[in-house]
Amino acid sequence: MIERLALTLLALPLLLSTGCATSDAFRDAIAERDERIAQLEAEKDQLQRERQSLYSQLDGLSSELQRSNTRMPETVKPEPASSPTKTDGNGVEYGYRNGMPVITIPSSVTFASGKAELSKEGQAALREVAQVLRTEHKGRVYSIEGHTDTDPIKKSKFATNRDLSLARAMAVLTFLVEECRISDQQCVIVGHGQYEPRDRGTSAEAKKRNRRVEIVVHGLKS
Repeated sequence: MIERLALTLLALPLLLSTGCATSDAFRDAIAERDERIAQLEAEKDQLQRERQSLYSQLDGLSSELQRSNTRMPETVKPEPASSPTKTDGNGVEYGYRNGMPVITIPSSVTFASGKAELSKEGQAALREVAQVLRTEHKGRVYSIEGHTDTDPIKKSKFATNRDLSLARAMAVLTFLVEECRISDQQCVIVGHGQYEPRDRGTSAEAKKRNRRVEIVVHGLKS
C-alpha cells in the first residue's frame, strides 16, 4: 500500500506538467489563430481600398476617352480620296489623288521649252506653294515629280525626257529648300519623263497638260 502511494506521488508532478503543457499549447494556437485573422482582415481592407482606387482611375480614363472622341471630329479631318482641282492665280492646281494631296505646277509657268531653269513666274508660284506646304501639310513627306510630253529631245543639253524631268524636279526642290525654308529631309525627287501622262492625247493642248512638276504629299516624316 505504501509502495502504491509512493508511486502515485511520484507520477503526480508528471501529470500536472503534461496538463500545463497542453494548456499552454492550446493558448498559443488560439493566439496564433487570432493574429492570423487580424492579418487577413487587414489585407482584406487594403485590397478593398486598392479596388476602389482602380475603379476611380477607370472612371477617369473613361471620361477622358469620351472627351477625346468628342473632340476628334473637330481636329482630325480625313483627306478625301479625290476632289475637284482648284487653280490659283499662278496657274498652280491643288487637288487630291488616291487620298493624297497633289499640287500640280505647269511647266508653262515654271520653265522655258527644253530648259530646267526656273522662270521668275515659276519662282513666284513656288513661293505660294511653299506657304501651302508649311501651313497645310507641315511635317509631311513631299515627293517632287517631274513629267514631260512624248516629244523626243532635239535642241537641249538633256539626253532624254527622263533626264529633263529629273532636272526640273531637282530645280523645284533646290528652290523650295534654299529660298523657301522647306526641309531637304522631307523631300524626294522623281523623274517620270513621258511615262505618266495626264492626257494621252497627241494634240498640242494634251502635250501642254503633260509637261508639269507635281508635288505629291505623303504621310508624316518619321
